[in-house]
Amino acid sequence: MQRLAARIKQCGLELGFQQVGIADTDLRQAEQHLHAWLSKNFHGEMDYMQRHGLKRSRPDLLQPGTLRVISVRMDYLPEPAAAMDKNLADPSAAYVSRYALGRDYHKLIRHRLQKLADKIQVEIGPFGYRAFVDSAPVLEKALAEKAGLGWIGKHSNLINRKAGSWFFLGEIYTDLPLPIDAPATAHCGSCAACLSVCPTQAIVAPFQVDARRCVSYLTIELHGAIPEALRPLLGNRIYGCDDCQLVCPWNRFAKLTAEGDFKPRHRLNTQQLLDVFAWDEQTFLTKTEGSAIRRIGHERWLRNIAVALGNARHSPEIISALTAKLEHASELVKEHVGWALARQSEC
Repeated sequence: MQRLAARIKQCGLELGFQQVGIADTDLRQAEQHLHAWLSKNFHGEMDYMQRHGLKRSRPDLLQPGTLRVISVRMDYLPEPAAAMDKNLADPSAAYVSRYALGRDYHKLIRHRLQKLADKIQVEIGPFGYRAFVDSAPVLEKALAEKAGLGWIGKHSNLINRKAGSWFFLGEIYTDLPLPIDAPATAHCGSCAACLSVCPTQAIVAPFQVDARRCVSYLTIELHGAIPEALRPLLGNRIYGCDDCQLVCPWNRFAKLTAEGDFKPRHRLNTQQLLDVFAWDEQTFLTKTEGSAIRRIGHERWLRNIAVALGNARHSPEIISALTAKLEHASELVKEHVGWALARQSEC
């Protein structure tokens, strides 16, 4: 099993993962943290966080026979921090969370995990396994921490001392009794930069994120109206938020991705708000084909951009573009457009 574990890690690196670790399935501490988080309703409308009972924190309930979890990480950072800072500083620019600029990571990483499972099967023959990429009730960050890939920071993202936090995670649940790796130790110390920089103060305490205030939740997970009190705080962020990662000092060690599929598509890292606001539904579907962005749909895309336009500097072009959307078929879009117009008139 020692030799097999070493072979698994070598194959993982050959397949393009930056790190591979192995963990057991004891998630009692993470389970307590999850239940405390749910009891505060910090999950908002993300009912799936509690829908599966204990399957999320007890891997053998999700996949019977699971003894170990092979955890992997893959870097996705598409550009230097300076480029992101420039994008965020321009109120007329559209900011999209950098994980979503390229191809949807779910398919790419799941395909690589399947290749890794195939290689294991070549080595030892048939075995029990199931691969996951943010696609089932899995406590991926807790498992990655146990597997030695990094520690969960105060912003709730996983941080690696040598690679920062700009990476995706994936898992293979398996019935193989592989030797486990030492869990990672925390190195946030007294730093609270992520708590201070959060635009909506969603990190209410170290390791405690109230998703109902989080920009990523508001622009991606929330289906209805964005609370008015939070709209001015979104700035020009139209899909997700990276502020807590941008400010994290450990990300000075982050490396740009070598994966072509994670590079920006359709200039999504440099688009202007007015340009993406003008996309009709077919254009939206075409430009977001194979992208994680498509999941929010055209209606919420327009909702988010309307808020960003309301936060932009006063402009006759913006007022004209917003006014043209006042007759939109969606009540959700019209309400946010109306709010944005009122904001523009105040400038």
